[in-house]
Amino acid sequence: MSDHRDLPVAVSADWLRDNRDGVVVVDSRWYLDGRSGRDAYRAGHVPGAVFADVDTDLAAPASAQDGRHPLPSPTDFAAALKRLGIGDDSTVVVYDDANGSVAARMVWMLRALGTPAAFLDGGLAEWTGELETGDTTPEPGRRTARPWPQERIVHTDAVASLTGDPAHLLLDARAHCRYTGEAPAPVDARPGHVPGARSAEWQGNLDERGLLAAPEVLRARFSALGADTAATVTAYCGSGVTACHDLLALEHAGYAGARLYPGSWSRWGGDPSLPVETGDRAQ
Repeated sequence: MSDHRDLPVAVSADWLRDNRDGVVVVDSRWYLDGRSGRDAYRAGHVPGAVFADVDTDLAAPASAQDGRHPLPSPTDFAAALKRLGIGDDSTVVVYDDANGSVAARMVWMLRALGTPAAFLDGGLAEWTGELETGDTTPEPGRRTARPWPQERIVHTDAVASLTGDPAHLLLDARAHCRYTGEAPAPVDARPGHVPGARSAEWQGNLDERGLLAAPEVLRARFSALGADTAATVTAYCGSGVTACHDLLALEHAGYAGARLYPGSWSRWGGDPSLPVETGDRAQ
């Protein structure tokens, strides 16, 4: 197998076509409106791809204390990866049909654990080859449970203690209208955002074709939001999924060590004791 330790956060469909025999391909389609990602996978997927369920393979059960998509325990995640055929030495390419915004969750999780992983830039729409239907049953991998690196994860109490401190940049990856509170999603318990957070909707990481923007473009974007001078950068979204797109975009732009708030707005907004801001934050 080729050495993929320097794998970028996103790869092209041409790269995947040329390297498909050396990677595990994962379909991670998931929909906020409740449609079945598994049904979409069964109707047509990249040949040989396995299906990872955001709700069960990539998250622990939802709770008021931890939000809609808590990170799974290291043991549970290792078991899911093993079942998907992802071993300790695997390289993984994940795709969705949402410009990488869902696939980013699994890619970030794997990269945080030191596993080479990337999302298919542009998603399934970029794949021009034939599709396969039904289920793919992989040969189980040999996967060791690895602890989540605590320096890459932030919990609610830590977010609350840093609220409003410009040295600790907090980015909200949700659509801008959810950030301001003008058009909250039905899943949002309250409109608005964590006080002091900056709006960095994940769609702003894309170019006009819907592909991940160039590093220098992303560098300018996050620099304008304060990433150059911040001691820490943390991203959140509705439940810790699309925030990972911001985290991968930050890495693509050359920023190291950005952190995920897994509970995100599902945890913060769902707790009436925590403060909320609405509208655009003053520059």
